[in-house]
Amino acid sequence: MVKKIFLPIFCALIGLSSSCGIYSFTGASVDPAAATVNVEEFTNNADYVNPTLAQKLTRSLRDKITSQTKLAQVNSPQVDYIFKSTITQYSTSTVAVTDVEQAATARLTVAVKVEFISNINPDDDFTQTFSRSADFAANKTLDQVQGSLIEDIGDQIIQDIFNKAFVNW
Repeated sequence: MVKKIFLPIFCALIGLSSSCGIYSFTGASVDPAAATVNVEEFTNNADYVNPTLAQKLTRSLRDKITSQTKLAQVNSPQVDYIFKSTITQYSTSTVAVTDVEQAATARLTVAVKVEFISNINPDDDFTQTFSRSADFAANKTLDQVQGSLIEDIGDQIIQDIFNKAFVNW
């Protein structure tokens, strides 16, 4: 009896949410008139340049947007949304020392300045720096750990950018 009552209501709600085209199950909220996005190649202006970071972040942001929204990536300035991003920081620092004044923990920090332009609703435009860090044992070199650290930090930064642009919590 309960299934007979709630199933039609559930199906109706699912139908309404998918037909309006505004919300997705990922939490993204995209204007129904929007169809295209241009995630421009990230530039790298950090003092220390990781040669693959800009390409990885560009690809990750493009993949996230196209997999979690209905937007298509178009390499043109005539699109609904534009992302212009610059890596401004890629640095390590010591965050903990041992009792004999040796570094015990180091931290990799990555910061990305993002300019988001909405050609549909300019009120949604923003420029913001997103920064994330990850710690690693100081007895390891950056070359030994940066692959996995970049993966984690990159995922967090891409999620932060996506949330700022498309998730209006």
